[in-house]
Amino acid sequence: MSEISAGDAVTTAATAVGWRRAGIAGAAIGVIAAGAAAGVAVERLTVGRGMRRRARLALDATGPYGSLRGLPGRATADDGTELYYEVDEVEPAGGAGADADGAGDATGTGPRRRRLFGRKDPVPVTVVFSHGYCLSQDSWHFQRAALRGLVRTVHWDQRSHGRSERGRAQADGVTVGIDQLGRDLKAVIDAAAPEGRLVLVGHSMGGMTMMALADRYPGLIRDRVAAVAFVGTSSGKLGEVDFGLPVAGVNAVRRVLPGVLRALGSQPELVERGRRATADLFAGLIKRYSFGSRDVDPVVERFAERLIESTPIDVVAEFYPAFTEHDKSGALPAFRDVPVLILAGDKDLVTPSSHSEAIADLLPDAELVIVPDGGHLVMLEHPETVTDRLADLLVRVGAVPATANVGGHGSTAQQPDD
Repeated sequence: MSEISAGDAVTTAATAVGWRRAGIAGAAIGVIAAGAAAGVAVERLTVGRGMRRRARLALDATGPYGSLRGLPGRATADDGTELYYEVDEVEPAGGAGADADGAGDATGTGPRRRRLFGRKDPVPVTVVFSHGYCLSQDSWHFQRAALRGLVRTVHWDQRSHGRSERGRAQADGVTVGIDQLGRDLKAVIDAAAPEGRLVLVGHSMGGMTMMALADRYPGLIRDRVAAVAFVGTSSGKLGEVDFGLPVAGVNAVRRVLPGVLRALGSQPELVERGRRATADLFAGLIKRYSFGSRDVDPVVERFAERLIESTPIDVVAEFYPAFTEHDKSGALPAFRDVPVLILAGDKDLVTPSSHSEAIADLLPDAELVIVPDGGHLVMLEHPETVTDRLADLLVRVGAVPATANVGGHGSTAQQPDD
């Protein structure tokens, strides 16, 4: 094992020149991308670089994670940014042979239903999934696979992440904040689920986005939200998180990190080359700060690595300050009248489970679940637990029938035949 101190990593990053130092700078940013702000002990692999690269390619080919797609759509944020989302609709009541009205197809194989004059089918409940920092909608892969066809879902990419457009306000020099993300979520809801009851599910930054939505639009929460689920998130005081590091290391990082991020964000090409050059270190950092258990499927580990490494360094830099400023504990009472699930991994180093417990203190009727051996990406690491508790929440509010079968918990990622 080789230890890289927080101060050394940041200092080297700040003075990066040439590919080797740029590589260390990229690795330091990899820590941030994984949700941490310092160095970490990493195992030195003994196999050659070429073999490691072939292994990654093999894992990418083996793992179909992130391959599920739905009906695409775009919402427009208040600054003009286009936000990408996908909708997975509920299967028609008549089965595969039924059309949108449940009346059956041209062959007559599907059962016919006749509506009473003047009546309409009720608008289905929509579950809106919001992802975390440096991830995308695909981070909900297991839950999406498990719920497909059982309930209407919306998966969206936060601004500057995934398939959404780079924030236009940020391109003009405006800093991004959690409040902006709350307004973005409102735009997605208006476009993808303008009617009917809602269940809001958010991981990490996604949960903070939901809090910002409640802060700005309490009427929407009161009138339309049937339930909420917070996964590995925080209502504030993220500036006090120590990321499992000694006090001296944390203090060093907090002192110099903002300046280092600004510097590296201005040299994205140099840093990206460096991050690629230190892929092994980057993978070790992601494993350390994403997962809590030792026996994570290597394909899932590689999937998490791909999600995080796809976030450009300048996006990493411009979002980071928003977290130290985040404080939405005052918005949480807006959720007191609906069922709430609060779930976290007990070994989460990014948003520690104590932050979920703090949310539960403000929402005393909520269900609090602390997952043993769970890290920050608990929905990928322990998909069965997360999906099971989420399915139970959906059953409680009538969004999913009690007899619904989610037995696979999304452990299979195969695309449907259509």
